[in-house]
Amino acid sequence: MASPRKSSRRRALKLAAGAAASVVSHGAFATVTPAARAEGAAGSQGQVALFPLSDVRLGPSPFLEAQRTDLRYILSLDADRLLAPFLREAGLPLKQPTYGNWESTGLDGHMGGHYLSALALMYAATGDEEVLKRLNYFVAELKRCQQANGDGYIGGVPGGASAWRDIAQGKLQADNFSVNGKWVPWYNLHKTYAGLRDAYTYASNQDARAMLIVLCDWTLDLTSHLSDEQMQSMLRAEHGGMNEVLADVAQMTGQQKYMELAIRFSHQAILRPLEENKDQLTGLHANTQIPKVIGFKRIGDITSRKDWQHAAAFFWQTVHDHRTVAIGGNSVKEHFHDDKDFGPMIEEVEGPETCNTYNMLKLTELLFLGDAKGSYADYYERALYNHILSSQRPDSGGFVYFTPMRPNHYRVYSQPQKAMWCCVGSGLESHAKYGEFIYAHRGDNLYINLFIPSTLDWREQGVQIRQTNRFPDEDRSTITVKGNKTFTLKLRYPEWVKQGALRITVNGKPVAAAIGADRYVNVRRAWRDGDRVEIHLPMTTRLEQMPDKSAYYAVLHGPVVLAAKTNPFPGEQLNYLADDSRMGHIASGPVCPLEQAPVLVSDSAAFANRFRPVPGRPLTFMAPGLVQSVDAGPTTFVPFFRVHDARYVVYWPYSTPGDLAERRAKAAEDEKERLALDARTIDQVAPGEQQPESDHFFKAEGADAGINKGKHWRHATRWFSYELTDKKGEARTLRLTYSKLDAGRRFDILVNDKLLAEVRLDASAPQEIYTRDYPIPAGTAQAGKLIVKFVARDGSVAGGLYGLRLLR
Repeated sequence: MASPRKSSRRRALKLAAGAAASVVSHGAFATVTPAARAEGAAGSQGQVALFPLSDVRLGPSPFLEAQRTDLRYILSLDADRLLAPFLREAGLPLKQPTYGNWESTGLDGHMGGHYLSALALMYAATGDEEVLKRLNYFVAELKRCQQANGDGYIGGVPGGASAWRDIAQGKLQADNFSVNGKWVPWYNLHKTYAGLRDAYTYASNQDARAMLIVLCDWTLDLTSHLSDEQMQSMLRAEHGGMNEVLADVAQMTGQQKYMELAIRFSHQAILRPLEENKDQLTGLHANTQIPKVIGFKRIGDITSRKDWQHAAAFFWQTVHDHRTVAIGGNSVKEHFHDDKDFGPMIEEVEGPETCNTYNMLKLTELLFLGDAKGSYADYYERALYNHILSSQRPDSGGFVYFTPMRPNHYRVYSQPQKAMWCCVGSGLESHAKYGEFIYAHRGDNLYINLFIPSTLDWREQGVQIRQTNRFPDEDRSTITVKGNKTFTLKLRYPEWVKQGALRITVNGKPVAAAIGADRYVNVRRAWRDGDRVEIHLPMTTRLEQMPDKSAYYAVLHGPVVLAAKTNPFPGEQLNYLADDSRMGHIASGPVCPLEQAPVLVSDSAAFANRFRPVPGRPLTFMAPGLVQSVDAGPTTFVPFFRVHDARYVVYWPYSTPGDLAERRAKAAEDEKERLALDARTIDQVAPGEQQPESDHFFKAEGADAGINKGKHWRHATRWFSYELTDKKGEARTLRLTYSKLDAGRRFDILVNDKLLAEVRLDASAPQEIYTRDYPIPAGTAQAGKLIVKFVARDGSVAGGLYGLRLLR
């Protein structure tokens, strides 16, 4: 019998051969230059390409303001503190102590990778020399770490050396968010790979390229002994876009070995259903999946594998059509909920995660490059204006993790020296690359995708394009051509402009605005220096119902989601700045009961014509007599991206006048028990869900997790534990949720190493999912902490545990 290693390599080569057949037939991959990766893989004819970010400069607009705010935030970060985890793991002296928060509790170093990418993007977008200086310094310090490690490795994973050594020897224990006890180590490392790639791609740093290739060789050697089964088991844990960046290196170097590795890093359990047009996403951690799909798309594009390309397109379509809310975001508490029930989107305060939309936009770009449809640009615009732009606090800066859709809740923002969440890392990048998708080209066709004031240097054609406007405050844009050249201007016909309403003039003369199959209007002519194109994009106010067709509506004007600030608790003093705690990214202030939410009251749902613009205040509307609210005074609707430091409503409950009292009474009844329980809850964990477990310092031996009918569970053949917070020593009850399917299992519950209960699960509960309460003796908390441990009896299993609450 062949050895596992040889057998595994043969299987990998067979899979890679199928995926890369078209490339091998031409001898090698095309080598990627710094500009080419930013443009995509397009040539002068054929595939659509984006322009290098360095060829686009933003003009005055909310996006330029956001970019400048982001720049200040980036420059406020201490590079040496971000480098500390890398230096520590390389055995080098630290210049500054590491940051706290996620950077010192298991995900050490992930922010350094994001920071490097953000520097690269910001330099390309602005040409700022201080940014370039910091980038080159950061790369040089990482190079010292790589040299000190001696094997090509660069990373800040705490105690990573032993974990990687065990993996190389095939000693592997993977969970949905850990590998060999380390918190998503490949996800962590992926940020470093991506940072090095971006430092080369956007800032032409040659050391970064060389270091990235050596790091990939380390990865190749580390995984060479793992069978396909072991690789797929390891990929259960979140691993970012490892397959994408390895595919990028394959194209960058022309070496097939990196493409084989990219394919081995592709999670088949996610890929296969997508290839078969199956939506099996419910219950999955959303942002774990999107980067995998970006990688499927990159591999499919480079190797011409249509099945992988199709899988990515199907994923995008199903998430867009069935799992996305008005702002362009998706997920509740980081997970895809049932696509036929958006109740959790309204009930929970942990709404769409910003990282999800950051990655959905990356996927959208790739899909657009392969199939330049206006619908991709429509989504991009929607998500950019309403989620990404809204996720940064103006002026002072700070990024949002969760954007609640629950009426009357609010958001919290990061502080530069305190918060090191994933959405801070992706936020640093997002606001640096607004120029990336405004324009695209194919041959002598120039796509205008977004109406963002900017200047494009189209070097290939010897033309400059300047776009000026006050969009979306005004419904028009002007494009001025500098240079003399014949080309086709392709202007997106947005989905929010009514059929036949768009108007175009060239030098004051009307031209036809016929929509092509791709939803672009083609204007081809021999352009002359100074030619002016005026585009009139009439906006209307319209309603968008919650995707599950429940009685909640968002209000939009053009591409902009309108929201309103609310004040359900007059006089309250909320802190909108997150602290440095592990769960500081959650807006955990008082929850306003749903029956107190403002309601749109009308005899029918056709009430879009009730909105009236406020004179002299762009994108500001009133709706006389439409809103019934406990707040005093009229309701003012403004763009959501301008709503900050306040409670707000994005999705509005709707009722007829006759049903209003009944609706409010039902909402109060439905939430009565839930809100009472929340008021008693000191701390809680969602077992089997990545972030809640990580935030409670999950530890285990022999643990596993899964989903049963959309509900997450956790169990272990040996033990697992959580660290709960009880600062005031109020805890009196531990409430646990079980399933009758696990009847017969025996385990002990320990609190701070003292036996709390001996458990034998039974089948007598009236429902499949049920709860049990366990009294906690007064004074149990030590230094405000309770470590709750579940220990399996011999021959049995601890759990499954479906829920855990610590109650007053």
